[in-house]
Amino acid sequence: MPDDIRYRRYLELLKTELVPAMGCTEPVAVAYAAAKAREILGKAPDRVLVEVSGNIVKNVKSVTVPNTGGLKGLKAAAAAGIAAGRADKKLEVIAEVSDEQRRKIAAFLNDVPIELRMADTGRVLDIAITVYAGVENARVRIADDHTNIILVEKDGKAVFAAEDKKATAAVPETMLDVEAIIGFADTVRLDDVRALIKRQIEYNSAISAEGLKGDYGASIGRVLNLNYGGDIKVRAKAAAAAGSDARMSGCNLPVIILSGSGNQGIAASMPVIEYAAFLKKSEDDLIRALVLSDLITLHLKSGIGRLSAYCGVVCAGAAAGAGIAYLQGGRMEEISHTLVNALAITSGIVCDGAKPSCAAKIAAAVDAGILGYEMYKSGRQFYGGDGIIAHGVENTIKNIYRLGREGMRKTDKEIIQIMLDIQEV
Repeated sequence: MPDDIRYRRYLELLKTELVPAMGCTEPVAVAYAAAKAREILGKAPDRVLVEVSGNIVKNVKSVTVPNTGGLKGLKAAAAAGIAAGRADKKLEVIAEVSDEQRRKIAAFLNDVPIELRMADTGRVLDIAITVYAGVENARVRIADDHTNIILVEKDGKAVFAAEDKKATAAVPETMLDVEAIIGFADTVRLDDVRALIKRQIEYNSAISAEGLKGDYGASIGRVLNLNYGGDIKVRAKAAAAAGSDARMSGCNLPVIILSGSGNQGIAASMPVIEYAAFLKKSEDDLIRALVLSDLITLHLKSGIGRLSAYCGVVCAGAAAGAGIAYLQGGRMEEISHTLVNALAITSGIVCDGAKPSCAAKIAAAVDAGILGYEMYKSGRQFYGGDGIIAHGVENTIKNIYRLGREGMRKTDKEIIQIMLDIQEV
């Protein structure tokens, strides 16, 4: 009910999480910090220091920064924010860049020294940008969440400091569970979420369509449609993969992110949108199914964290399977089995940064979500004691938390080192 604390928290969570971003969120967060530092400095800098955690290196290194003319990497992201960014736009900081500004970005990269350093602060998501103009300087630090500024300094003096402030979007794990999420999706007043979810449908459908039409990355969405037939299972995977094809390769269309990730936002929504159209479901039915898929994605990610060696689209793909089950009348039994089955299939996929192959991982994760539901309909399932699967969906999710947060910590460091050994950031 609207007066219930869980109802209010779930609404708050959706409103906080389902926000637009243009480009991959990690390079855009670097651009945002750089634009803010430039704003605090009040003039063009003559040198720049970029300090980031390993996971930021991982997710910026190989992805195209939008509106830069195809540039990649940390230096390009920082230069874009400084030369053309609008800090007030946050994750759309470089959404509006003119041809002249693109030339300024290229000139800045060529003319201004940008030093890169790894920051080992214990935080997985950590970005600090310091800009210098002679003896003047300004520093902005973002941590824990992509827009969570925890420190602003001018000439070494704190203008704003909130070192202990964590990302405000989180809902305590105890408030997120599958049964409560299903109940919320069933009963939420549609006027409370309609505008939010319709924007998700509009934005993510647009970038998916662009990915299917254009020549982006490895064109996983197009490959699926051309080579695997045209049934709904293939179209659902292709629609999700195509959105990632486009955004990983610098498409300047925005997406609605989820758990700080555009890929997760696309993977949680596009398969459900495709199935709703195929099943001729109403807009109201689609909205409720997307609310469910979004919240289950956040539930699966809440105990892992924003960035990990555990690929986040695994969570979104499983949640999409749950949303598809919900569209077809599934509730607690069907959705629980769908999630457990899907998580048993794809929980070994690692995150080795943002790049074109993310689209293929999305296709695999969505396939697992759909297969998880098809298994249930066929009377088949994976059982507690099968590998990391426990008895009951919530107990399985706890094991996923442990795997993603603790078990893959060393894996994460090794992935980052491999990437650094292959090529300079």
